[in-house]
Amino acid sequence: MTRSVWHGRNFILAGLMVAASAQAAEKPARLSADDIAAIKQLTAKYAHLVDRCVNSGYDYADLFTDDGTFGVTDQWDVDGTIWARGREALARAGGGGPGGCRESKPGSPGYGLHHIVTSEVVEAAPGGAVGRSVLVTMGVDGTPGSIEWQGGYQDRYVKTAKGWRIQSRWHVWVNYKTSVQLATHPLPAALLPPQRDKPAGQ
Repeated sequence: MTRSVWHGRNFILAGLMVAASAQAAEKPARLSADDIAAIKQLTAKYAHLVDRCVNSGYDYADLFTDDGTFGVTDQWDVDGTIWARGREALARAGGGGPGGCRESKPGSPGYGLHHIVTSEVVEAAPGGAVGRSVLVTMGVDGTPGSIEWQGGYQDRYVKTAKGWRIQSRWHVWVNYKTSVQLATHPLPAALLPPQRDKPAGQ
C-alpha cells in the first residue's frame, strides 16, 4: 500500500469519526424519571406562583434560568413577543419586583385569575428538554366561575447547578383575539403577539 493511499484512508476514517461524534453530540440525552418529575414540578409551581405573588415575585422568577424568558405567541413552534427577560423582569411579571408584591385588587391585571395547566408532555432535546401543555384559565371575566381555554405553553428546559429550570416559556395563545379575558382586561398592543397570517389548521 502506498503512503498516499494510506493517508487517504486515514483521512476518510477521521472524517467518519468526526461525523459520528457530531451526530452523537446532537442526539439528546435520555431523560430519567427523576428528570421528568423535576421538570413537571416546575410547571406545577408555575401555576401557583403566577396566580399569587410570593417573595416579591422572585419565587416565580427562580423557576427560570438567570437569562430566562417569558413571552406570548399565537402559533406553536413560532416565536412571538417577549414580555420578560432575566430575573428582575420575571419577578415583575410574577407580580412583584424590588418594591415587593403589588396590591391585587378588582380591576388590576391578573386579579382573580386561576391558571390550570394540564396535559403536559416532556421530551428530551439537544441541550436539555422541551415541553408542551394546555392552559385553561378561570375568572377570566372577573367572576370565579368563568373559564376559558387559552392555548397552552411551549417550553425549553435546561439542567443547571440548581437543578432543572425553564429557559424559555411561550404562552401559545392561539385564540387571543377572541379571548374573554382580553376583552375584560385589554393588554397594550406592544404586549400582543405580532400580527401575521396563520397557517391552515391553526
